[in-house]
Amino acid sequence: MMLASRACAKAVSRQNCVRAFSTADKGWIPNVSLDTDIVHGGIVPCEKTGAILTPVYLSTTFVQESVDKYLDKGFSYSRTNNPTVSVLEQKVAHIENGHGSICVGTGMSATAACINAFMKTGDHCVITNCSYGGTNRICREQFQPFGMEFSFVDFTDPANVEAAIQPNTTLIFSESPTNPTITLADLDAISEIAKRRGILHVCDSTFATPYVMRPLDHGVDLTIQSLTKYYDGHNMGVGGALIAKTPELYERIKLVQNMHGSIMSPMTAYMMLQSMKTMGLRIRQQSSSAMKICTFLESHPKVERVRYPGLASHPQKELADRQHRDNLHGGMAMFDVVGGDQAAIKLMDTIKRPWTLCENLGATESIITACAVMTHANMLREDRMKVGITDGFIRISVGIEDPDDLIRSLDEALNQL
Repeated sequence: MMLASRACAKAVSRQNCVRAFSTADKGWIPNVSLDTDIVHGGIVPCEKTGAILTPVYLSTTFVQESVDKYLDKGFSYSRTNNPTVSVLEQKVAHIENGHGSICVGTGMSATAACINAFMKTGDHCVITNCSYGGTNRICREQFQPFGMEFSFVDFTDPANVEAAIQPNTTLIFSESPTNPTITLADLDAISEIAKRRGILHVCDSTFATPYVMRPLDHGVDLTIQSLTKYYDGHNMGVGGALIAKTPELYERIKLVQNMHGSIMSPMTAYMMLQSMKTMGLRIRQQSSSAMKICTFLESHPKVERVRYPGLASHPQKELADRQHRDNLHGGMAMFDVVGGDQAAIKLMDTIKRPWTLCENLGATESIITACAVMTHANMLREDRMKVGITDGFIRISVGIEDPDDLIRSLDEALNQL
């Protein structure tokens, strides 16, 4: 474990060096935009070959010159650090405005790493009652039997969060926007409560991405990202990230990652490094298209309710405008169809391409899902209804296709209900 700790310490040092080099190199103009940073941040061309892309290091181990110089190059074994994965971790930390990050196999692995790192038997967590289904399940079925306690509360009012805090609370777990109900958490207000009470605040920001909102800029201590979604953006790779605001938090999550062996494949990291460069282009298109599609849906007689943070009808529109940047609200939205679950099933069975019926999100392809009979089919109906997942609940992930084509397909399918 001493050697693993030395490896983690080297990783912390390397995060600082690359972060500084990538932004302070003499060849760079100062204060580049986020769009430029997403392409170049954290990336240093190969000193030996000049290669502009980070290579894939498919090696489990790394030769050491001597015991005295052990880890001088920063790598010993790919469970602890891999050169390709480390570059992705540096890049993710950079654009999320964190000190460091760990990249792991899935978004759920990042969530598990966070809870494992900062909770133990007897500790309590205040968590949103609209959390992603996988998060809800791992808290109830994996961690509660270990003696950890979870209070699932409505995070739309920060007062609910503070009221749920107990003497043994060590973690506040936000998600904004939530999956799939598209509700928001006031991260500044909740972070103020967390700091005043000496509690860590983590936010799953998968739906927003750092292009729409960076939780660490709103006082949050740790950010969770499912890299499978908008970072990858092409339905190619599966991965997750946990980003820490401070060196101390980073050192803790890096140690937990090393102990658990929760790592990302170098090939996946390589693909993520390429696909994330277009995040800004994709999200601008997806935000614009989602707004146009949701405006159409609000006027359709077969639609009962539409929720998208850009709409004036969203109950948290003021918060969305304050918390999201450049009037961007992402590509995720939901609506209710008239007729409940049978209408939702018929819509899924009749809608034509370019809509795709599947369960992922955040990709270039537009995806449609009937949550009550698909992603949340195992959830008790009364529990679904409490958080707003009705029988006719439809989640859409808007891609980069022509929005008029997507609207025509929706209109045709809705008119058949």
